[in-house]
Amino acid sequence: MSPDLQRLIRLQQLESTIAEAKAAIAAHPQRLAEADSSLKESEQAVAAAKERLKESQEARRNLEKDAAVYQGRLTRFKDQLSLVKTNKEYQAMQHEIATAQSDLSAVEEKVLERMLEADALTAELKRAEAALAARRKEVDAEKKALAEELSSVEARLRDAIAARAELVKDLDPKLIAIFEQVARVRKGVAISAATRDGLCSVCHVRLRPHVFQQVRHNDSIIQCESCQRILYWIPPPPPVEHAVVRT
Repeated sequence: MSPDLQRLIRLQQLESTIAEAKAAIAAHPQRLAEADSSLKESEQAVAAAKERLKESQEARRNLEKDAAVYQGRLTRFKDQLSLVKTNKEYQAMQHEIATAQSDLSAVEEKVLERMLEADALTAELKRAEAALAARRKEVDAEKKALAEELSSVEARLRDAIAARAELVKDLDPKLIAIFEQVARVRKGVAISAATRDGLCSVCHVRLRPHVFQQVRHNDSIIQCESCQRILYWIPPPPPVEHAVVRT
């Protein structure tokens, strides 16, 4: 293979490495944001559990205030019971006591329900906090891995840019111009291997027989007549010779 063709193939490899590294660096902030987003979901779950528990506790306190009112009323009625003078007043007071007792029992039942609800909500909050702690640990590890990956990609990018600068020193400016022109219009891919059956491996257009023969020599710069990419040929591996087993 001609040295120029080898350099162009290497240039394509470096260009691809550079493009991939730049894309990975550009995507880094979004990947961090996605990690933070998943953490926010867990944080919101904890906040929602705390709010439900707070509302339940406030409702319980209000019920306990109502219970205190009913308890005070019941105590007052019982104290007044000994002061009544007529049977009618006694019956009326008994009715008030029964009503106050009924109201108190109903509120105490609701207080008990709120207590049980608070136990369940407290357990739910603990589960949400445990899930948040676990997710925060995962996100911290993910961010650490992303930072290490970013550092590696940045180093790879620097190396590829430096290698490219050295490589182009040995390339004819005309070849570089052809390469860059094709790369601009072909999504960064200016080089293509020819397949064994005579196709451009990127655009899949069949090469004319004499062009295919020229490409197979790998000693000149030949472009695909369809996509204009610079073509090269990778010879097939030699057949494997199997040893004859004598019996």
